[in-house]
Amino acid sequence: MHSVRLPWPPKELSPNFHGKRRDQMRAKKAYRTTCWAEALAAKLRAPDSEKIALKVEFFPPDRRSRDDDNLIARFKHGRDGIALALRIDDKRFRTVPTFHDEVVPDGEIIVTLEPL
Repeated sequence: MHSVRLPWPPKELSPNFHGKRRDQMRAKKAYRTTCWAEALAAKLRAPDSEKIALKVEFFPPDRRSRDDDNLIARFKHGRDGIALALRIDDKRFRTVPTFHDEVVPDGEIIVTLEPL
């Protein structure tokens, strides 16, 4: 089992974000790069299996209510960064999300890779 801790995605990555497109594009690139770097630093390795369970645990930064589909969408560029670090196509991932009520300062996401 291989895991990595990642920062909470910025608000600009929310499908409900209505700010400037330029800010959204910067946030996408920055978050993808951050997740790529964290995956490399954690020496994350892809299982040998064709399909990979991408277990994503969301620990929110506050008690605000969030839609589960919105959180998964916000993490899309993080998922891309992990795939880039592993040098694999992200179509091999099967996302298995878990949404925790426990608040973590600044929020965090824990990603675990397992063979399917």
